[in-house]
Amino acid sequence: MTISKLGRPRIQLRQAIVTVTRAAAVVAALIGALLFIADRTGLIERYFIYFPRKKLEADPSRYGLAFENISFFAADGKELHGWFVPGRSDVTWLWFHGNAGNIGDRVENLKLLHDELGVNVFLFDYRGYGRSQGRPTEKGTYLDADAALAYLRSRSDVSHERIVYYGRSLGAAVAVDLATRHPPYGLILESPFPSIRYMARQAYPFLPIWPLIKARYDSLTKIAKVEAPILILHGDKDDLVPIDAGRKLFDAAREPKDFYTVEGAGHNDGYIVGGQPYFTALRAFDDRLAR
Repeated sequence: MTISKLGRPRIQLRQAIVTVTRAAAVVAALIGALLFIADRTGLIERYFIYFPRKKLEADPSRYGLAFENISFFAADGKELHGWFVPGRSDVTWLWFHGNAGNIGDRVENLKLLHDELGVNVFLFDYRGYGRSQGRPTEKGTYLDADAALAYLRSRSDVSHERIVYYGRSLGAAVAVDLATRHPPYGLILESPFPSIRYMARQAYPFLPIWPLIKARYDSLTKIAKVEAPILILHGDKDDLVPIDAGRKLFDAAREPKDFYTVEGAGHNDGYIVGGQPYFTALRAFDDRLAR
């Protein structure tokens, strides 16, 4: 049988369609497998959200601060580690750090807060960070926050009515979540973001990665439920979390609230670049809480 010249392109087109269909099925299967693996292993979160380090490079003694090594347990049995640094005030800050490193990377900042504000500080590591057991997850960080607050409330030398939550970056999301369930004396958020989806779109605008991420950290929805005075600080040169992200949260929050722009500061250096005006803003917030 002779195939006409007109028939050959039709056969070739059908063959091309079959080939493309099969290739699409293979790609869909691979994507499905990747989604399954990402869901079961938390692979995406580990590479795009959490960057823990186990080794502590320093402790508060490097700057001459007295402190207590604290071990406490989350509700699921994970043993966590933190430092309690006494101050001159009856106000205690519960500090939720960002997504990288561990508490050993915060001792310089801790020293300045101690000297400038005189508050007691409880700084701890989430699961998987520093000496804390486990692997970080969104649910896990919330359990860790609950455990840290419960530990502070177990101390007779801590005023339970004067506990301020202080969260930076990822820690701001953890602090907001805790504040919706256990209202604090005050809530301080530095370099916060509205949600993980917001951050994924900011960091990878041409890579649709956010559907693969299980973690939400949806502070934009939660912050409207917080019934406590709020202070948000954000550097106007922050190239990781734009200052507009902090303003979105501020707009969604209830009164009383304040927004302080740290001029010239990036994502991690607000306490350095901000200088005395930065600490003046923190003291002013503390004074307003006392009134």
